[in-house]
Amino acid sequence: MGKIIAICTSDVRGVQKQPRDTAWLDQDWGIRGDAHAGHWHRQVSLLSAEEIAAFNEKGAGVQPGAFGENLVVEGIGLRRLPVGTLLGCGDAVLEITQIGKECHSHCAIYHKMGDCIMPREGVFARVITGGQIAVGGEIHVLPRTAPFPFQAVVITLSDRCAAGEREDKSGPAVAKRLTEAGYVVVEQLLLADEREPLERTLIRLCDQRQLDLILTTGGTGFAPRDITPEATRAVAERDAPGIAEAIRAASLRITPRAMLSRAASVIRGKTLIINLPGSPKACMESMDVFLDQLPHALALLRGTPQDCGR
Repeated sequence: MGKIIAICTSDVRGVQKQPRDTAWLDQDWGIRGDAHAGHWHRQVSLLSAEEIAAFNEKGAGVQPGAFGENLVVEGIGLRRLPVGTLLGCGDAVLEITQIGKECHSHCAIYHKMGDCIMPREGVFARVITGGQIAVGGEIHVLPRTAPFPFQAVVITLSDRCAAGEREDKSGPAVAKRLTEAGYVVVEQLLLADEREPLERTLIRLCDQRQLDLILTTGGTGFAPRDITPEATRAVAERDAPGIAEAIRAASLRITPRAMLSRAASVIRGKTLIINLPGSPKACMESMDVFLDQLPHALALLRGTPQDCGR
């Protein structure tokens, strides 16, 4: 059980938020009147009061709202809660969607202290059930009545598609197939064939959003700018070669050019990353190989007990 010790909002982004005594959480939107509210996954930001106090002991002298956080919470180790955790705040319910954030430009606090806790300690949530919240109100972790569905991201790697010279057909086809199979596709991304941006994106999705599955399409061949396997392996913590090998073996029965695929399949944290080919047809053929086996694999990554003796 924890307590809300500060509620902070602002009319615009990128500024310190100001404290208020009460606020309304609107379903699938955020805090009414706050600049960060909207139909996205970071509707409400939270920080632990204990982390702010520890930072202030170093001479930071920051007040609630200084990091752009909406809620300062005492008594709950927010950073240790996994994505998908439900938090009850009075009648309102929040679902944690992201842990930490990428810092694109250093804030005034960083320039003063040489550090900022928001990128690593900030917790982000979306509003499942709306309601009023107030300073001094209780906040607590709620049990889930059922496991939340597997969450996935689809990333298309293509210079021409990213430049608007060609329509991306593979990414939407992969996302549609996943949705039909019961997955929640939380992001669809289109990137140029650049290794560093892909690595940063994979790390963000695995570490901060803690997704179950990432499927990439494109960039797995012999062309000089086909860098998807290299970027994928660079962020990997464990190898999962059997999936990529099974795709190649099945694809070889369709075309001998399948031997030219350099696609990888790896694990980072609790996220499975699988490289798919660039064409929509080849993507569907590849998904035919492994889609039925994914629920078992992803459940194991989540730590859900499974019967592996069959």
